[in-house]
Amino acid sequence: MMQTTFPHINFRREVTVGHLLLDVDAPTGKWAKVNPPIRSREDVEYLWQAVLNRQIDWIVSDHACCSAEKKASSQDPENIWLEKSGFGGTEYLLSGVFSEGKKRGMSENKIAELLSWNPAQRYGLLEKGDVAVGYDADLVLFDPNETFVVRASESESQQGYTPFEGMELTGKVKSTFLRGNLIYDKGEVLGSPQGKYLKRPYGKTVSS
Repeated sequence: MMQTTFPHINFRREVTVGHLLLDVDAPTGKWAKVNPPIRSREDVEYLWQAVLNRQIDWIVSDHACCSAEKKASSQDPENIWLEKSGFGGTEYLLSGVFSEGKKRGMSENKIAELLSWNPAQRYGLLEKGDVAVGYDADLVLFDPNETFVVRASESESQQGYTPFEGMELTGKVKSTFLRGNLIYDKGEVLGSPQGKYLKRPYGKTVSS
């Protein structure tokens, strides 16, 4: 509706992995509280159809970690209205989109486009999002056949819970490289933090 009302504005649309994997019947209850709220299964399938119809430009984790102690109210821990909104999702972004996307016929190239290329181009991260000469060697080794059950107890996150607890996903990251350096392998984080500021050149963002 916004695009139709303001055709001169270059809108982009995103959806989170949480809203593609979870619905109101998720057994994790309060741990899945987030804004906007998790919706019905009908709405989840509507979102997937929008993704498949190229009406969504990228899929994000909307990573907003909140420890279990802060998520739940100490006075009334089962009262969902007192729970904080938000949760971490980056860890399960690729596996979640691959697992559910493949069921709906999504190609690996489309997944890479939605998770890497499109957001990198839109936000001026011009050395990210592709495997080519001149780009940062940010890579993952991914086993498309390995199935696993999400368990917060097996996560590197100190969040203490996950709204995806108990979900069976297919496709698992085995190793991660940042600018060509191995930083995660066989379930272990390696080395010290190597993050750095990325300058985004004004006026060179690809918006098409």
